[in-house]
Amino acid sequence: MLQTDAPAIENQIDSEPMKDREALRINAAPLDTLNTAEGFGGFLPVAMIVAAAGALVFGLLASSSGKPVLLTVIAVLAMLGMFLIFGVAAGHIRIGARVAPGDLLKAATDASDEPQILAHQDSTVVYANAALEDMFGRHEAGPFAALDAVMSAEPEATQALFRLTRAAERGESRSEDVRLRPGPSRRPAWVRISVRPFVSTGNGDGTLLRQRLALWRIRDISKDKAQEAQRVGTLETALAAFDTMPAGFMSIAGDGTILHVNAAFEQWLGYPVGSLRTHHLRLAELAGGDGARLLENMAGIPEADQRVVDLDLTRQDGRMVPLTLLVEPAGGHPDEGFTITAINRLTAGLGDRTPQDVRASQFFQSAPFGIATIDGEGRIASCNAAFMRLVLDGRPAQDVLACEALGRTGDAGERTRIEEGLAEVLAGRGNVQPIEITSGDQKQFTCRVFMSPLAAVSGGAAAALYVIDATEQKQLEDRVSQAQKMEAVGNLAGGIAHDFNNVLTAIIGFSDLLLQTHRPSDPSYKDIKNIQSAANRAANLVAGLLGFSRKQTQQVSVFDLNELTSDMRAMLKTQVREKIDLQFQAGRDLWYVRADSNQLYQVILNLARNARDAMPSGGKLTIRTQNVTERESQRMSPAAGFTPGEYVLLEISDTGTGMSPEVMAKIFEPFFTTKGIGKGTGLGLASVYGIIKQSGGYIFPESELGKGTTFKIFLPRYVVEDNEEAAAVRPQPIAAGKKELQATDLTGTGRVLLVEDEVEVRQFAVRALKRQGYQVLEATDGVEALEIMAANEGEIDIVVSDVVMPEMDGPALFKELRKRNPSIKVIFVSGYPNEAFRESMGSDNFAFLPKPFSLPQLAAKVKEELAK
Repeated sequence: MLQTDAPAIENQIDSEPMKDREALRINAAPLDTLNTAEGFGGFLPVAMIVAAAGALVFGLLASSSGKPVLLTVIAVLAMLGMFLIFGVAAGHIRIGARVAPGDLLKAATDASDEPQILAHQDSTVVYANAALEDMFGRHEAGPFAALDAVMSAEPEATQALFRLTRAAERGESRSEDVRLRPGPSRRPAWVRISVRPFVSTGNGDGTLLRQRLALWRIRDISKDKAQEAQRVGTLETALAAFDTMPAGFMSIAGDGTILHVNAAFEQWLGYPVGSLRTHHLRLAELAGGDGARLLENMAGIPEADQRVVDLDLTRQDGRMVPLTLLVEPAGGHPDEGFTITAINRLTAGLGDRTPQDVRASQFFQSAPFGIATIDGEGRIASCNAAFMRLVLDGRPAQDVLACEALGRTGDAGERTRIEEGLAEVLAGRGNVQPIEITSGDQKQFTCRVFMSPLAAVSGGAAAALYVIDATEQKQLEDRVSQAQKMEAVGNLAGGIAHDFNNVLTAIIGFSDLLLQTHRPSDPSYKDIKNIQSAANRAANLVAGLLGFSRKQTQQVSVFDLNELTSDMRAMLKTQVREKIDLQFQAGRDLWYVRADSNQLYQVILNLARNARDAMPSGGKLTIRTQNVTERESQRMSPAAGFTPGEYVLLEISDTGTGMSPEVMAKIFEPFFTTKGIGKGTGLGLASVYGIIKQSGGYIFPESELGKGTTFKIFLPRYVVEDNEEAAAVRPQPIAAGKKELQATDLTGTGRVLLVEDEVEVRQFAVRALKRQGYQVLEATDGVEALEIMAANEGEIDIVVSDVVMPEMDGPALFKELRKRNPSIKVIFVSGYPNEAFRESMGSDNFAFLPKPFSLPQLAAKVKEELAK
């Protein structure tokens, strides 16, 4: 070994790094108290200075003029003495040997029994202590070569050393436990090698140097591993005995995962030994959802005698095995998991329990409905898993008052009915009417409770409670009731709308006639326009009622929804505010639908406006289309009346204020609105509902307060035949259609037979057609029309007829007219839908004009049919 002083060691460390093979173990310099004096140099120069000063003092004393000088020298020496005393006291001046910090650290490292290596990130060794050579031997290529030579015989050790080296290069900390091959007596069987990076800062040639180094430490852990192996051996012995015991044991984690199970339990459940432990099953897969919740909640019961239950578990082959289970919380804390001790009732003795007792307990716990017994004070004595799930959210119910358990989520009236029923049943009276209660943490369950008194037995239960989950039945009843109410309102609205359309036709028609005879400068012109505007508003309300009642006239065509939404893009951007981000997400290869494009135009516009009003501060409005396969639609089958099949989904969603469940239940009812007075009629969503239903589709709203609303519209897919072409969709707003009619020449020639039983409508229509140049004959019903046709054989060009008339209605008149003249042209006017009328007629060789109609619309329709 090389002996050197402290400055030489520092220079050697801070100089160019040594190669691995050149690294040496450097011994610390010996400590010599007479070597140096930090602050004043060596001790000998100090003694010489003191001697010289003494000689000078004696010389001055011998001279005659030395007294003033002597006093000055004494004063200076006193000052120096005081300075020396304070310097020594403060630690700035120290008398003794100068010891370098590096010498102390190296001496301490060499004295350690743990091998240590100080190296750069690239494994260039800076220093290695003596313990490394003692444990692994000396290697001419350096310390790491010695490590590699020892570990090369063990593949796992070689891989561990590689990972440690990589960690040192990346500047990461890492630790590995490594098994070593047998070797010299001092070599351990197991070592823990750790590497920890750090940054070294030191002064070399006057500049600050920063070096990234890594400290390798090697610790002998052979004793720890031997003790661990001994513990594992003891545990394996215990587990072997644990597996062969006649009782079943199972450990359950807090999340319900099975952590461990013994061989007896696996055998009872029909699993090969060891397989159930590696499957990571959950307790619910063996005990069912209710059974798992029962066992989990039983773990929280403080009384041990109440944590025993008879329960059937499911075997691997699907059969049931009857077991008696004892539940114990893990470490006294149920949240951390629990253990189950099981006894097989088929193979074990029953003790003081009879087979009938065990079977009754089994039926009690496995019942699909809730069962509970109550004592004479009205407390729950026992209950099964279904009762805890339906009534108490899965919590234990022992010693809980039955009235509190059943009425904890109900209103005052419900609690009163429960108390009265319990009072009767505890008094021994039967035939107590079932009580309907709400339960669940979010009141999501509707339960029907049946109460029955039990025969008086000393110490036994006084009454039994049976709880049936009626949630689905209640929902179905509500849906049927809602559907019936909507149907009844729809029929009423349809009947009113049909009769009201005749009145509106007359009002709108005579307003058109008056406007033709008045100039805009006339005082009465504005009044007539107000009458016409009010009539048009009433017509829109009637159209909404007809839409809701699904009796609106439809102009059906086959088209692509993506084309419709694309054409509406510019218009919708003008309807929503700039603060609202309008997005379109068009589905690829979208299927065709068969519906009225103008009505769907109104549906999208109505829903977009509602979304705009729900986002006063801005938000995002998304219109999305996509295909829905039959398999995907089966997920919607529980919805009311939904039939699985192939659909095209139109989804309109916003990020607005959302709706409460109470509002959601009424949004499709006519005249229901949440908007202020004058801001809505309450028919928008009602007509949307009717239009979608009349198109054969479904509409489902989804909403949550503060999170927005989504309307999902499912329209049936229409398969286009080879000889059929899809129409180009260009729906236009009603106002634009009226302007186009007004700009068209509506005059014409020909003889028209007008058949209408409403006097006002007939008078308006006759005058309107005569003004356009037509000759008009009028009849009040179908019989009179046939008489006029017979009197004017071959002279009538077209027949305009109402549908609903006394004596002979429109369809009967149509059949008689076609018998006499198969080529006669017919236009039917009615407030009933066109599609339904055509189906009842069994023919579509006629034209149709829905009521109410204006003068330009009637004239344009007659001219259009005569031109064919």
